[in-house]
Amino acid sequence: MSVLVNKNSKIIVQGFTGSEGTFHAEQMIAYGTNIVGGVTPGKGGQEHLGKPVFNTVHEAVEKVNADTTIIFVPPAFAADAIMEAANAGIKVIITITEGIPVADMVKAADYIKDKDCRLVGPNCPGVITPEEAKVGIMPGFVFKKGNIGIVSKSGTLTYEAADQVVRQGLGITTAIGIGGDPIIGTTTKEAVELLINDPETECVVMIGEIGGQLEGDAAKWYKESGSKKPIVGFIAGETAPAGRTMGHAGAIVGGSDDTAQAKKRIMRECGIHVVDSPAEIGIKVKEVMA
Repeated sequence: MSVLVNKNSKIIVQGFTGSEGTFHAEQMIAYGTNIVGGVTPGKGGQEHLGKPVFNTVHEAVEKVNADTTIIFVPPAFAADAIMEAANAGIKVIITITEGIPVADMVKAADYIKDKDCRLVGPNCPGVITPEEAKVGIMPGFVFKKGNIGIVSKSGTLTYEAADQVVRQGLGITTAIGIGGDPIIGTTTKEAVELLINDPETECVVMIGEIGGQLEGDAAKWYKESGSKKPIVGFIAGETAPAGRTMGHAGAIVGGSDDTAQAKKRIMRECGIHVVDSPAEIGIKVKEVMA
């Protein structure tokens, strides 16, 4: 199995004909992802990259049964794109756009909370189920199929963790880049929960950053769940000055539990196998899987 996306997902690209949408859609199609079309208002009826272009998400759902979207819409319009997708019945909304105004995301998050959908991002690298679907901007060649799930706030460390796991002869079920903005859809806890509950995922790699409490919430949920599946955790930013957050706009300072040391302590107390550098991730995963 996988979580969020797989070979049967019917995926559209919002912002399809723009430069970013075009470039990454080409990469996703080349990977084998089931892109069924795209949306660019005013360009409906055309073809782009051999796929149909629609004026609205509703039309894409109606015509090609789209159930998943990836959003490359500019920041000023991206929150509207999220709400449009949710309103049209899209189940998984993956938002790559960086720099969406916080006030816009407050509105979008409130709008979708009662809808039957899951938002990943914004400001995220996307989601990949290796050899089935790459819905994002990650380098697909790094990811090999296997039984390790990855959850990461950092795009770069998502790829690094996957590479470290693959170097140990293992592979990935699904990797989820949750994004680092102040307001995101799927939290670390929710992503970890999806993977822990996936029968084919036998171990989870959880990568966090200084700032905020997402990793602590995930660790506490894991302990309370009683799950026997191991989690390997890493927190980026340990050498940053006190009170500093990572480059993501969303790293929120909330107190003494925000430091790397505090987060690592909480994770260890909750039964997570914590490593001190990304280079140790694959080795530790292999060790706990033995």
